[in-house]
Amino acid sequence: MCGIFGYIGTKQNAPTIVLEGLKRLEYRGYDSWGIAAVPQQKTSHKTEIIVKKQTGKIGNATIDDMPPSSFAFGHTRWATHGGITEQNAHPHLDCSNTISVIHNGIIENYETLKRDLIKKGHIFASETDTEVAAHLIEEYIKTMPFDKAVRKAFNMFEGFNAIIAISSIEQKFVAVRNGSPLVIGVGNNEHVLASDASAILPHTSEVHFLQDGEMAVIQDEKMSLYEAKTGKHIDPTIQRLSWSISQAEKGTYPHYMIKEIHEQPEILATIAEHSVSDVKKLAAIIASSYGGYMIGCGSAAYACLAGTYLFSKIAKRHMNWAIGSEFSYQQDFLTKKSLVIALSQSGETMDTLEAVKQAKAKGALIVALVNVMGSTLYREADHAILLSAGPEKGVASTKAFTAKLAHLILLATALADDPDRGTALVKKAALAVNSLLKKRSLERIEAIAEGIEKKEHIYVIGRGLSYPASLETALKIKEVSYIHAEGLPAGELKHGPLALVEQGTPCIAFLPNDETYSANLAGAMEMKARGGHIIGVSYKKHELFDTYIHVDDAEEATIIPQVVVGQILGYHLAVIRGFDPDMPRNLAKSVTVK
Repeated sequence: MCGIFGYIGTKQNAPTIVLEGLKRLEYRGYDSWGIAAVPQQKTSHKTEIIVKKQTGKIGNATIDDMPPSSFAFGHTRWATHGGITEQNAHPHLDCSNTISVIHNGIIENYETLKRDLIKKGHIFASETDTEVAAHLIEEYIKTMPFDKAVRKAFNMFEGFNAIIAISSIEQKFVAVRNGSPLVIGVGNNEHVLASDASAILPHTSEVHFLQDGEMAVIQDEKMSLYEAKTGKHIDPTIQRLSWSISQAEKGTYPHYMIKEIHEQPEILATIAEHSVSDVKKLAAIIASSYGGYMIGCGSAAYACLAGTYLFSKIAKRHMNWAIGSEFSYQQDFLTKKSLVIALSQSGETMDTLEAVKQAKAKGALIVALVNVMGSTLYREADHAILLSAGPEKGVASTKAFTAKLAHLILLATALADDPDRGTALVKKAALAVNSLLKKRSLERIEAIAEGIEKKEHIYVIGRGLSYPASLETALKIKEVSYIHAEGLPAGELKHGPLALVEQGTPCIAFLPNDETYSANLAGAMEMKARGGHIIGVSYKKHELFDTYIHVDDAEEATIIPQVVVGQILGYHLAVIRGFDPDMPRNLAKSVTVK
């Protein structure tokens, strides 16, 4: 859940290159940051590595005081071990200041290793598990070359980790991964390393996604790849990224979140036009399976829940769903005939990957709906469909979520032998979202946000497909605005939640043009009778509504514009309340630790 970026090549401004790379990765961790560089002018054989670290976000920070270098790396932290302090920020150094390490993941056995290293005289400057790596490499380098010392140290670690180590003496990078993502960009006489491919785009589109158990050694503009366990040489697999630099930048928008919200109509239209062929192939696989399960975490889990309604209503097919972190307790019934569909934006969500590995061990077929080509989930799956949403930088998922819904709609209609209807539904959704993004609609939602920004609680109700829409809307609000929001099935109000509704409580009610309309309206009436302020989200006005947000009817695909209302509302609540919607507190984009 941290940002990693490194550069080695012929340019002499490596620290600046790394700083810019970290800014593009800061959504992955923004508790603290740091950069380490090997000075270009050596004063002795043992040139010390120069490190600059700070707590908080990067902001307008500069690194003008760092020396010229063609060899540097950096890190943005999402704290796990140790508080948010300058000492705990990465990179970390060994005792000689000639070895430095940055790290993503958790070294689960670090305490045992640390005790042994302290006995041997190593002095620790931080509370982190990461610093153990620097000192362990320092210990091993007494008897072996740097790359072998890194490999031996990495093989001692328990848990899921990605580590990059540099040596100022041997002038090389060594990068190893197991579970946490690392990608290496191959440029013209230079290499860049990052925890997310989008950060590499300004330098090159040619990349190698480091796989679990792989170690890369980069020196003199050359990369060599090895098996981390055995040291056996292997050949890299170079892929070309299809994303553009502009897709990964804010452009004229004040925040990534609102930019990504505005990108959704075009993404949905593109999915409708170009994903049908892949979806048909996947539909055939689903049709031949016995027992289907969808898994995901966070927003992806709510997409899975929506999928169960879509498959039931459109394809007349039962599909189970589970939260990724809970699936390990529900997978005893899997067989070789089972199908598991895993949904993820990053393809690196640890809980989802663990569930996938357990399902594969049972012999189940794995299908992935994922946004990042070359990600771990993309490679682990037997069949993968790219969401084609482009790089998503906002921590709170927007366009990747609606892209998942669009693909699920196409899948359900393909299973029902009516793929043309799926295309039409997604196109309708694209038009409905486009209407929501018009000036008048945006101003109306912003005005609603201004009226409720001081409220402590917001409740969102729905039935059928509107129920997962209510869950996702509540998630967006609490993720970025820090207002407590709760999504509820409208039929459950009488079973407890009505006790929480009092005079003036904001209550968002989804009332689409389907079989749930009257029942949802009854739930809204129950809340209104207890003093609730009803914000109706519907295709038509009703006298019950205190405030009304119009959403065009897109049949089963109406769930897509419904959640976009939640995205826009959450965004404006965050901005009005003075918070950064791109980097909400305590959260990071890619959850790569358990």
